[in-house]
Amino acid sequence: MNTTVDPHTLTGAYALGALPEHEAAQFARHLARCPACDLEVRELQETAARLALAVAEVPPAGLRTRVLAALPEVRQLPPVPHRATVVPLRPRARPRLPYLAAAACLAVAVAAGGLTVRAQHEADQQRDRSTRAEQQSAALSALMAAPDATFHTTALKGGGSGTVVVSEQQGRTAFVYHGLPKLPEARVYQLWYSREGGMVPAGLVETGRAGGAMLLTGTPRGAVGVGVTAEPRGGSSRPTSLPLALVPV
Repeated sequence: MNTTVDPHTLTGAYALGALPEHEAAQFARHLARCPACDLEVRELQETAARLALAVAEVPPAGLRTRVLAALPEVRQLPPVPHRATVVPLRPRARPRLPYLAAAACLAVAVAAGGLTVRAQHEADQQRDRSTRAEQQSAALSALMAAPDATFHTTALKGGGSGTVVVSEQQGRTAFVYHGLPKLPEARVYQLWYSREGGMVPAGLVETGRAGGAMLLTGTPRGAVGVGVTAEPRGGSSRPTSLPLALVPV
């Protein structure tokens, strides 16, 4: 388990089986001495089971795998910068060689510095992605465990199904989906809040995923439903096609 991550924030990922094997083993040892985390994990696992029962149709065997695929679960190590080896030059009689050696050393130092800066930048980006994934995993787990959480399931036109999970207390909505047909390269699935007779953009489904889970942007307060459409890549400010599904909430 990453020593820089507070183990108390990993209950959701552990309950959903989203931790790598070695981190799951370390977290299991943490559970043995942390009754609060142990209780929370058991409650989240019960909630996950309740979510499965809320789906009207019998879920396919691969549903769990596809849902977990939406939650990044592998932390990659940052690239290791290569150390440049400077080979000392023998003193020679020609007077310009010391200047050439100094210039070569300077060039190597600049190149090594560039590699280090690039590696640090990539490491920062990876940490940001890991942090966002952990935050979303924790938010999804908390939403599904909310006492006022409601589950609304529907089939989409053209194939696939989705479950909308709403908590007014938390002001959050999640979309759990599976079996979504692959769209043409220039299209993407987009979610909407149906509010006051209009449709408000609420996020894009990650391209290329047939199943997974995501949080909607914005609050569900005042919304009467959640819609799904197929839009041009990058999304639209308003729907350009008829809804594939409109789930009352």
